[in-house]
Amino acid sequence: MSETISATTMSSQTQEERPSVSARILVVDDNDDSAECISIVFEFSGHQTRTAHSGEQALEIARQFLPDLVLLDIGLPGMNGYDVARSLRADPQLAKATLIALTGFGRAEDKQKALEAGFDFHVTKPVEVAVLRELLPSLFVT
Repeated sequence: MSETISATTMSSQTQEERPSVSARILVVDDNDDSAECISIVFEFSGHQTRTAHSGEQALEIARQFLPDLVLLDIGLPGMNGYDVARSLRADPQLAKATLIALTGFGRAEDKQKALEAGFDFHVTKPVEVAVLRELLPSLFVT
């Protein structure tokens, strides 16, 4: 069951639950609402976020923003998420960013293709907010 994102849910988080390390997170999804909701969750948790809605836009923003983490949809219009991941890995300034595939493609061969493209993790949609919240601290331990 997916967790519903609401002002009540987010405002109930205490300062102690917020991360001690602020990350730069780029959320890439051609579904504007999905990208904005995920971005809001991370902003409320104290992180800096940017959103992009195409592969080309993701690369442009990434080169300026230099994200620590990229949550990247695979099925983007134009340049798909696999190609974006390869481009990020090929750029020395972006190669060390953690890449998480957020996608509706969940078969074993989809996961393998994501790893081959350079993703660190593969999460199948619909994603629960709790899964993202649990994954993030393990990526940015000080």
